[in-house]
Amino acid sequence: MTWDAFHRRGEVLRAVVAQADARRDGALPMDVPGVAETFGDEVALLGALQLRWHTRLAGHVERRLMDQPTDLESAVLRGWREAAAELAGVRAILDACVEQPSSPAMRDMLGTANRKDWALMAAMAGQASPGDARAAAVGRELERRARAAYRPRTASAPRQDRAGRPAGRRRSDTRPNLIGRLLQHLPA
Repeated sequence: MTWDAFHRRGEVLRAVVAQADARRDGALPMDVPGVAETFGDEVALLGALQLRWHTRLAGHVERRLMDQPTDLESAVLRGWREAAAELAGVRAILDACVEQPSSPAMRDMLGTANRKDWALMAAMAGQASPGDARAAAVGRELERRARAAYRPRTASAPRQDRAGRPAGRRRSDTRPNLIGRLLQHLPA
């Protein structure tokens, strides 16, 4: 993939996410300009949206773990809810496609992706290792509990901070990530 193609793909994906958040109807926005040329088909676009969700979920969970290092489960549940609020349109699409996949390839891709999300959640909550056979079941229960307490906002305008940036995103976060915190405790 060329540098220009990489940036074009990012632009189109941002437009898809914005459209999904504006609609919140669970429909995959294949009508966004550039989607057909950039992604080709529904499964490729959905895979990119799933990856966006997974990385946002992992980031929110890690941030909550920095704030609540002794309450792992609550941090995971809160991280899931924050990611779902930030990507409400994407979450609606993923949920709709799980309920009614348009193809076996879509069903298989989402099944694999969900198991990875659940394993991540279980591991971050300290309840199973990622390779543990029961990790997906544990993570699925954590997601169920996070959903039970989730109150999605309406489809009006996305939340913004005082500077007009999407809420929840910071220009620069000076707090170290997990690796940075671990390195702080190692002798020089």
